[in-house]
Amino acid sequence: MISYSKNYLAVHFKIDYVNADGDISNYYPDFFVKVANNEVYIVETKGLEDLDVPLKMFRLKQWREDINRVQKKIKYDFVFVDQESFKKYEMKNFKQMVENFRAYKD
Repeated sequence: MISYSKNYLAVHFKIDYVNADGDISNYYPDFFVKVANNEVYIVETKGLEDLDVPLKMFRLKQWREDINRVQKKIKYDFVFVDQESFKKYEMKNFKQMVENFRAYKD
């Protein structure tokens, strides 16, 4: 890992999605992790999953596919980290987190 950053409102990285009520909402992922000069992960962390979580993750997966198709300079990926699994597994580095947290990837 080279660096990481919290996505706060001043950064204002958001993805629009259709929420559980059928309305268009904005989704603000939690973190960005730069693992190489040309590779960035978007990290979403959750304590409790609500009805919008699968919809946000579907949209993030779609965004990842779109951005990687239209440009090749930076490869983007994502990882979803739920609190229960995070407490259960002891990971020593970010690579282990990416390998073990596979929810919403396929």
